Amino acid sequence: MGKKSYIRNVDKLHGILGFVISLLLVFRTNSAYDRWWEGRKLWGSLVNNSRNLALKLSAMLHDENDRAFFRKTIPAYATVLDVHLKDDKLSLQLFDDVILPESGHQPNHLAALMFARLNSLYQQKVLTGDQLIILNAEMQSFSEICGACERIKNTPIPYSYSAFIKKFIFFYVMTLPFGYAFSLGYFVAPIVVFIFYVLASLELIAEEIEDPFGVDENDLPTARIAENIRKHVAEVL
Repeated sequence: MGKKSYIRNVDKLHGILGFVISLLLVFRTNSAYDRWWEGRKLWGSLVNNSRNLALKLSAMLHDENDRAFFRKTIPAYATVLDVHLKDDKLSLQLFDDVILPESGHQPNHLAALMFARLNSLYQQKVLTGDQLIILNAEMQSFSEICGACERIKNTPIPYSYSAFIKKFIFFYVMTLPFGYAFSLGYFVAPIVVFIFYVLASLELIAEEIEDPFGVDENDLPTARIAENIRKHVAEVL
């Protein structure tokens, strides 16, 4: 009789473990969502800074060749950054004599082209020193946004932490029938399946959104954001 009472009290252990696993999953999901939301804020900043740079250049530049250069290169930076974060290869021909290399850090290369053009305009007295300083804030923000996105992408949540949660969920669910069979009877089978579905879904959601720059359905729509930047810059310049 005593042994049976011990077995019947296994559900109390599952109650404690359920509290622990819920804390782990909350931390796991929040950490993944914070990464996703930070990526969205960074791309929102890229949209705003691209617009601001285009607005300032629209007022400062009057030569059509100069305006056409930045009309292409400003939105191209968002496209190149999107491809860079997805680890794809891109050879983007902006002009007949300007081709981005297939290797190397393409966002840096494109930013260098834009800054070199601004410096050339300054040397030609098209832009004043004060205007160059005003434009420098947006130019500098491009590299800062790129670096922050790379930090998110290249610093994933430790694999050991994710693997531990998966193992914890598996063993927790597999032992649930022993704790609740006496009180739930045959209904324990569908309940265990449902609990496993909920816990596993939370872990899979966190795993999917922790890298917001991929091609999964719930990842950030960076390609669409880059296309919107192109439309907005074209309207201004």
